[in-house]
Amino acid sequence: MEVKARIVIDLTEVQARLTDNPAKQRALRLMEETGGEPAVVGIDPQTGEFLIFDCSPESPKGRRSLCYDHKARVERKDAPPVSSAEEMAVETGIELLTEEQYAYLQTLGDFDLKTSSWLKSPDEIREKGGAIFGDKRYGRTFIYHNGAQSYYAARGFRGCLRL
Repeated sequence: MEVKARIVIDLTEVQARLTDNPAKQRALRLMEETGGEPAVVGIDPQTGEFLIFDCSPESPKGRRSLCYDHKARVERKDAPPVSSAEEMAVETGIELLTEEQYAYLQTLGDFDLKTSSWLKSPDEIREKGGAIFGDKRYGRTFIYHNGAQSYYAARGFRGCLRL
């Protein structure tokens, strides 16, 4: 997500788009309720949509201890989690951040210094049983891989709401 110039966001327009869309209102409310601290971080240059990301310092507390997706959850033999990052994102009405979006988020501040966040995984990685996640350590953003069925108390997911 390349940013060439600072943009000015018209909050009246954000409010108008929210007022006209109860599903987006619900998604934003759920982002807040699960600890995401959502904030408008930019505008998609191709669609004109406002991009709202989870900007909590750590991965949202109400969205942790999840494996990557439904397939990984049901295939997990021991102690499957109650949900997965992809399932919860769909239920909430948001999208998992992509690698590019996560890298952009990290230019806005320091996020996931103690936690990590599942990211939208490329099909070729998911087809081999893996998934990707990111965090920030030593002043750098890292993208790693793990088995999609894994889950940890300190790993959740961050989302994007398009408005």
